[in-house]
Amino acid sequence: MGSDGQNWYLGLSYDQWVPLSVAGPTPAARYKHAAVTVDGKLYIIGGSRNGRYLSDIQVFDLKSLTWSTIKLKSGVLPATSGHNMILWENKLLFLAGHSKDVSDTVTVRFIDLQSYECGVIETFGKLPVARGGQSVTLVGSKLIMFGGEDQHRRLLNDISVLDLETMTWSTVETMQTSPAPRFDHTAALHADRYLLILGGCSHSIFFNDLHVLDLETMEWSQPQLQGDLVSPRAGHAGVTIGDNWYIVGGGDNKSGVPETLMLNMSKLVVSVLATVKGRDPLASEGLSVSSASLDGENFLVAFGGYNGKYNNEVYVMRPKPRDVLHPKILQSPAAEAAAASVRAAYALIKPEKYLSEREDSSFKEVHVDNTQQSLLAEISALGEQKKALESSLADIRAENADLRNKIEDVNTTHADLSKELQSVQGQLISERSRCAKLEAQIAELQKTLESMQSIEEEVQALRKEKSKLDRDMDASSVQKQGSGGAWKWITG
Repeated sequence: MGSDGQNWYLGLSYDQWVPLSVAGPTPAARYKHAAVTVDGKLYIIGGSRNGRYLSDIQVFDLKSLTWSTIKLKSGVLPATSGHNMILWENKLLFLAGHSKDVSDTVTVRFIDLQSYECGVIETFGKLPVARGGQSVTLVGSKLIMFGGEDQHRRLLNDISVLDLETMTWSTVETMQTSPAPRFDHTAALHADRYLLILGGCSHSIFFNDLHVLDLETMEWSQPQLQGDLVSPRAGHAGVTIGDNWYIVGGGDNKSGVPETLMLNMSKLVVSVLATVKGRDPLASEGLSVSSASLDGENFLVAFGGYNGKYNNEVYVMRPKPRDVLHPKILQSPAAEAAAASVRAAYALIKPEKYLSEREDSSFKEVHVDNTQQSLLAEISALGEQKKALESSLADIRAENADLRNKIEDVNTTHADLSKELQSVQGQLISERSRCAKLEAQIAELQKTLESMQSIEEEVQALRKEKSKLDRDMDASSVQKQGSGGAWKWITG
């Protein structure tokens, strides 16, 4: 659609994607770029196209529907793909991603939106290994990074936290079953407490699972989603507005995902908002989606992606306003038991409170006092339950620690046994080689013995012949002697 004045967005229908017609030059088509909206402007940085990394900074004005390019006054932004960008104070923070600038650890850069200066921010602590395709989520003054793929194509599922006030990295040990290592997933924050991870892929599997990390207990869970099915996908984009998480595009290297989903994070219910046809840019991998506030109303803005071709179109959606619900607390069993006790106590107290308001003042005064006593008793009981639960939790944590130690011992024993097995296998191979040589020597000896037997037989035969010849010669000699004497007697 075109620009009919500065308030073109007010005439849009709800929950429908609309392509925007823009005047003037447009940026190069791309995917796996980073995007963020600030004051009605969409900032696009980097990305990839035809195997080449990009480093340009493009800005789309959502009021005038025009593109412009930012030229940095100082500093250099390397060509990067699969990175993240976060607005912090008056700066765009630009971190991780794949680049020709090889680094062993994650680099954090900034772009000052007022001075257009760019530079590297020095970070401290335990710097995470360099990677691309990770998720980065802003939680208060901290960035939480999950997963990705490192320079050696090793898949990751670790959690690293960057404190933006001290610029210090730290790693976090989590409990329960972590998501399988993955990249090109998407993440969201719910109720300032829960980190949600959806989809992504390994080198052979595309995921459609949802994992939730409780940032207070650092426990992972995998709740079941209700409503419409979520197909496996990677390279999709997501953005939250209130309790709703809007998820766009993605694919599985065979086809793009045509549905735009809305996941209500309080109810954990998925619904399909819109569906596109064929090779639509919205059914792409590596696209971006951001939320922009225009005259106090929120809009979704999608850009780029790859679905057989690289895209550079801008699409907008006007999501229908939804009722705001109370955040759903995804509690551990112990916390849920405590909450159930509180709800039961509240259910007992509440009817009495309503009844007391209908009685006369003298009865109400006595009844409130009883209610207060009951409430104090319930609070005391809850306190005891809390202590019992805390004690149980401490026991469970101690058991977990013991199990971890046992697992480490087993792993160490397994490693030692593996080494011994390798050594024994080497010795067996050496013995087998030696036995093979001995068998070959024995075979040769057997052949020699067989030949010696035939030689012995020949010798015996020769001896017999010699013996016979000797006897014949002796007999011949006797005859000669006898005949010679008679001849001499005749000849006298």
